[in-house]
Amino acid sequence: MADVNKLEFLKEDKNNSFKIKKFLINHSVTLLFVVICMIAIYISKLSPFYIINELLTRITRNSFLVLSLIIPVLAGMGLNFGITIGAMAGQIAIIAIAHWKIGGIWGFLLCIVLSTPIAVLFGNLTGKLLNKTKGQEMIASMIAGFFANGLYQFLFLFLIGTLIPMKNPELILSRGIGIRNTVDLSRNNGIMYALDNLLKLPLFNVLIVGFIIALAYSLYKIFKSNSAKENKKGKIRYIIIAVLSVVVIVFSFVLVSFNQYIPNNNIRMLKNLKLPVVTAIVIFLLCMFNNVILKTKLGQDFRTVGQDMHIAEVSGINVDKVRILAITISTLLAAWGQIIFLQNIGTLNTYGSHVQIGLFSIAALLVGGASVTKATVGQGLLGIILFHTLFIVSPQAGKNLFGDAQIGEYFRAFVAYGVIGISLGLHAWKKTFGKKY
Repeated sequence: MADVNKLEFLKEDKNNSFKIKKFLINHSVTLLFVVICMIAIYISKLSPFYIINELLTRITRNSFLVLSLIIPVLAGMGLNFGITIGAMAGQIAIIAIAHWKIGGIWGFLLCIVLSTPIAVLFGNLTGKLLNKTKGQEMIASMIAGFFANGLYQFLFLFLIGTLIPMKNPELILSRGIGIRNTVDLSRNNGIMYALDNLLKLPLFNVLIVGFIIALAYSLYKIFKSNSAKENKKGKIRYIIIAVLSVVVIVFSFVLVSFNQYIPNNNIRMLKNLKLPVVTAIVIFLLCMFNNVILKTKLGQDFRTVGQDMHIAEVSGINVDKVRILAITISTLLAAWGQIIFLQNIGTLNTYGSHVQIGLFSIAALLVGGASVTKATVGQGLLGIILFHTLFIVSPQAGKNLFGDAQIGEYFRAFVAYGVIGISLGLHAWKKTFGKKY
């Protein structure tokens, strides 16, 4: 009997060791980034107000683009470097409304309308190309992005002003051919902050309301759970959400209601943070879309194709059509995301704004714990927070540590490429040697 108990104990201990090892391998990039971010924040000596204010701006600016990458991953097409093609579709629409001098929220909405058919066309063509390069989708989408960039530059450098007449001194170069390198989106009451400035509310007031709803929902799920399996897996998750909600609600309430009694001025200043509510709602709707679509027939088709194309084909699923649809949705969302991104920036770099979009969005997604074959909304949002926290603090950390802020800038570029390399390397290692993980 004693031997049996000892054997069960050793087996359980081995299972726990396996789970810990699996967790560390699957979340190695995220854990590494958490440590680096904490060290960089400490070295930078930047105030909490500055970091959170900058982070809030970057989250609302970049989230839509990062979340546009999720569906192709689920469909087994890997990381869609071709979202730059969608970004170009968005920029074509922005240049058009800048030429027509339509600004404000109506100009923004017109950008969305104009970019939609262009992005759908581009996404459809990209999807058809990727169906010809099955198994090599990531490199194919990257090369497609480079090719599309060449056509984009040919259009705006040579065709505008020659085959496509345009007489607008604010946009056209002095020679009369080609679009200027920089387009000011604040000119003529443009679309700068068109979405962000619709409604801004104090951040922590919004957090109180949001997390009260989250607390109520998590308590409902805790007490509603029926099966033992759901109790075991779901309850712990919702208990964690409930505890975090209580912490955020209490902190936010104290900050808002007893601000004058807080001795630390840096903490008191947090009360002044404003959240662009409409932008946040749009991002929330995309999060809901990514989650809800997985519960539909189309979402199940994405998953089935992503797991095994042969089984999906045998099951009667039109694999090529599903893959084209996944890329088309991603390209369309990227076009809308680029418009949201640029209305926040306020300046369009005609030939450069879209170039690094794919790289930085994919790096942010991977930092959150996503991989080539698996990605969730939570991983996307966590990655945005960690990746852009490092972007914010690294120049000052580099200056404080080495006396040169440029070192921090170099480190940011190194991290963006490095995290993609590490993630792809880990994926290849697990696929070849680590199948047991």
